[in-house]
Amino acid sequence: MALFFLDLKRSKISFIIWTAVLTFMLAVCVLIYPIFVEQMAGMSDMFADMGLEGEALGFTSFPDYFAMECGEVLGLGGAIFAAILGGSALAKEQKDRTAEFLLTHPISRKKVVAQKLLFVGVQIVTLNAVVAAVSAGCIAIIGEALTARAFLLLFAAYLLLQLELAAIVFALSTLMKGGIGIGIGAVFLFYFLNIIASLADSLTFLKYLTPFSFAEGANILADNALAYNYLGVGLAVTALCVVASFWRFGKKDIT
Repeated sequence: MALFFLDLKRSKISFIIWTAVLTFMLAVCVLIYPIFVEQMAGMSDMFADMGLEGEALGFTSFPDYFAMECGEVLGLGGAIFAAILGGSALAKEQKDRTAEFLLTHPISRKKVVAQKLLFVGVQIVTLNAVVAAVSAGCIAIIGEALTARAFLLLFAAYLLLQLELAAIVFALSTLMKGGIGIGIGAVFLFYFLNIIASLADSLTFLKYLTPFSFAEGANILADNALAYNYLGVGLAVTALCVVASFWRFGKKDIT
């Protein structure tokens, strides 16, 4: 486990920064909700005075607000963090030319991959746990209601989204160079693919190709459940990428 703890030590600063930034952004997003409500109420009154229906503004309940607005912070921001983490975990060893030295020690390639994957998973889970705890506290502070089931489903979706993206980019990093670039590019590719899939019923099949499909907050709240058809595909892809990472790194020429 020496490699695992070494990676934790080396990434401590970047992990703290990412966690602090995402936690701060989500906390602010929750805490400004009362201000948002007041502003929307004022606009509704203004439009009512003009003879227009205030409901046309789409006044949003807190659960909807949290899922749509705050979800973007952890959904997209957390996905970028996970992809960068997955893409750099092995790639940095090859880029810094420490992989050759590492493998001269009594540690197999399988153990290297296992400890790198454990490192990635622990960081993602820890970040989400911190963000979820702070978010729960902020929700309590403003006195809004969000059922425990809805809260857990939303954060479970974001966590699984990040783990899948990390696994995909981790596997890709064993095939080619440029782990961080691959990670960021993959996130935006999947993100916009999900948007395109939502534009028409004929494009719905594209949702099976992107992990963002099972992390749509509005759908999670409406169904009070995750989209298990898309999630099932995502879990299968995650497992396949993990297996592929062990196989590919075991055969890869790292010189």
